[in-house]
Amino acid sequence: MVNTSKLRIEYQCPQCGAPAELSETDRLFSCAFCRVKSYLLASGYFRYLLPHKATADQALFYFPYWRFRGMLFAYGPEGVSHRFVDASHQAVARGDFPISVGLRSQALKLRFVSPDTPGHFIRPQVDAARATEQLAGRFTQEFPRPILQQAQVGETLSMIYAPFYVGDGLVDAILNRPTGHRPDAADLTEALPGGAPDWRIRFLATLCPACGWDMQGERDAHVLACRNCQSLWQPGRSRFERVGFARVPSCSTEAIYLPFWRIKAEVGGLALESYADLVRAANLPRALQPGWETLPFRFWSPAFKVRPAVLLRLARALTLVEPFAAKEPTLPEEQMLTVNLPVTEALDIIRINLAGFLRPASRVPDLLPGLTIRPRKYLLVYLPFEARQHDLVNDDLAIAVSRSHLRLAANL
Repeated sequence: MVNTSKLRIEYQCPQCGAPAELSETDRLFSCAFCRVKSYLLASGYFRYLLPHKATADQALFYFPYWRFRGMLFAYGPEGVSHRFVDASHQAVARGDFPISVGLRSQALKLRFVSPDTPGHFIRPQVDAARATEQLAGRFTQEFPRPILQQAQVGETLSMIYAPFYVGDGLVDAILNRPTGHRPDAADLTEALPGGAPDWRIRFLATLCPACGWDMQGERDAHVLACRNCQSLWQPGRSRFERVGFARVPSCSTEAIYLPFWRIKAEVGGLALESYADLVRAANLPRALQPGWETLPFRFWSPAFKVRPAVLLRLARALTLVEPFAAKEPTLPEEQMLTVNLPVTEALDIIRINLAGFLRPASRVPDLLPGLTIRPRKYLLVYLPFEARQHDLVNDDLAIAVSRSHLRLAANL
């Protein structure tokens, strides 16, 4: 089932217990009552459960569904194809349970799974990597064949548990209606191993690890800023980790700064060490300039979510037109767009980006399988754009971003 709505999650402040409602993309939570800010962390992926109407004496079974939400890219004989996907599918192959959660995850308010949630939580039999591959495969069938390279970018992979119990047959506990299947409860427990959940959300205080100042960011931010010591931080496994960054200065005091990931990677099987190598590999209509042979080649990607076609266009344009202007290691005083596309997801688009600009295109099918790409380091770079009537424009780079595309990206 494809849709474009975000999940709504009922939640309680970990500090004061006040009720709140989150969107699935929210990572930074600021309590309206106690004003404490926390950053939400999950081990691997977030796990949610749908509400039920079962009575307290019913023994609930929670059946798992993988949910994938993100952008698919595929490179084939006709170039790059892309689409946005939002789908769910069984994490255990069983014909007596619905194949997906359908629209229920958007129509109902979910809750986070926690260790004190009663019920039998069925253990997934399809792991996260395989689930992503299967869900993506359902939608790449419409792309031109053969597919030589594909990627999932900006994805949100989560687990949704739907409640059932055995009464007059298997009963959907959301509506308290029989499903039409009549399995035995003991047989279900034996055939579908699981137990009590052992997962919980972790919280990080949003205090700068370097100076203790309050860090700032939007609710869906993957990078937080400390204005006091001019530093940026992203969540790691158990703590915030510093993010290297730079800013291309602007003469305008009304510039809007957009964040981009600049990624240095080793490309095996292709001479692509310098910007001069890029000019040759992409057959760019430019005369080689002094210093280009020693200027390192880097891949670029937006660090903000935007629709697939725009994401790919910006990644390619910045990769082919390296911003050469001097950079400063200070945060912009002007407006900064939120970093909500982490570098781990930006890395996924590198091979698609590379396949799209290599020339002649006829050599790509033979060249692509033998290429190895090893990311080595990255930098978050803020580039200044001027607000025009419909677009944000950087005249020096001849790049424009539609303001409506940025507004619509809030739904991704």
